[in-house]
Amino acid sequence: MSFSMSKASLPALEMGLNALSGVLDKAQAFAAAKKVDPSVLLGTRLSPDMFALTRQVQVACDLAKNGMSRLAGTEPPRFEDNETTIDQLKARIARTVAHLKTLDAKKIDASSDTEVTFPLGPNNKGQMKGDDYLNHFVLPNVYFHQTAAYAILRHCGVEIGKQDFLGAIPMKMT
Repeated sequence: MSFSMSKASLPALEMGLNALSGVLDKAQAFAAAKKVDPSVLLGTRLSPDMFALTRQVQVACDLAKNGMSRLAGTEPPRFEDNETTIDQLKARIARTVAHLKTLDAKKIDASSDTEVTFPLGPNNKGQMKGDDYLNHFVLPNVYFHQTAAYAILRHCGVEIGKQDFLGAIPMKMT
C-alpha cells in the first residue's frame, strides 16, 4: 500500500485539530475553576508581536481548510474571524474538520506536481508544486499555530501536557 499526500495529511490534520479542541475544553474548565474570564485566555499572546490565542486557532483552521482545499482543487468555505468565546472557536474547529472530510483524497493525491498559488499576506502570492506546498508550507504552518495555541494556554497555567497536544494517536498498546 502506498503512502499518499492525503494519507500523510488529512488524518494528521484532523487529529491535531481535534486535539486543539480538547485543549480548549481544558482551558474552559480552567477558567471556570479559577474564576478567570475566558476572554483573558483568548487575548493572551506569548510575545507582543505574536497572535493572541483566538487568532492562533483561527489561522490553524484556515491553513488546514484552505491549504487542503487548494490541493483538492476546490474552493474552501469562508469563515468570518469573529469568534469571541471558546465555544465559538471549538465550533470553528468542528467546521474545519467537517470540511476536510468532504475533500476528495484522489484529487489531493493527484496534485503533487500541480503548481499551487496561494496568498502570502495581503499583497503577495507564493507558488509551489503541490507536494512541496503540503510538506513545506501547509503542515508546518498548521503545526506552528497549534503549538502556539497550546503554549499560550500552558503559559497561563492550564494543566495540559504532551498527550493533550498529540491527541488520539491511532496505536495499539502492548
